Amino acid sequence: MALNDTLGDALSAIKNGQTVGKRTCIIHPASKLIAGVLRIAQKEGFVGEFELYDDNKAGVFKVELCGSINDCGVIKPRHPVTKEEYAKWERLYLPASDFGLLVVSTNHGVLSHREAREKGLGGILLAYFY
Repeated sequence: MALNDTLGDALSAIKNGQTVGKRTCIIHPASKLIAGVLRIAQKEGFVGEFELYDDNKAGVFKVELCGSINDCGVIKPRHPVTKEEYAKWERLYLPASDFGLLVVSTNHGVLSHREAREKGLGGILLAYFY
């Protein structure tokens, strides 16, 4: 199996596990970017605890599913966004304002769009959850 978009594969695994009613899902390979996105999703209540296991390769995340995700996915192509443009992208990717979140890669790390807006940061859109 060729892995071209590991973040996309990870979010697909989460969404598919959630859809069929699983309590946990396995994400491989692990990466710092996926860990950052999972941290944001955990802080916002979309996933529960997650843990990194060493498989003598790239590593594996075991993620607890909370049952609170309606949809999640990557944003492709990865759009650059300024601090003033978050409302435009919210309208495009989220079903309603203040419902769900966009995940943004900034020069201060991976943040939710709300945190990035508060800090006055732009960045690259990575994913959405609602």
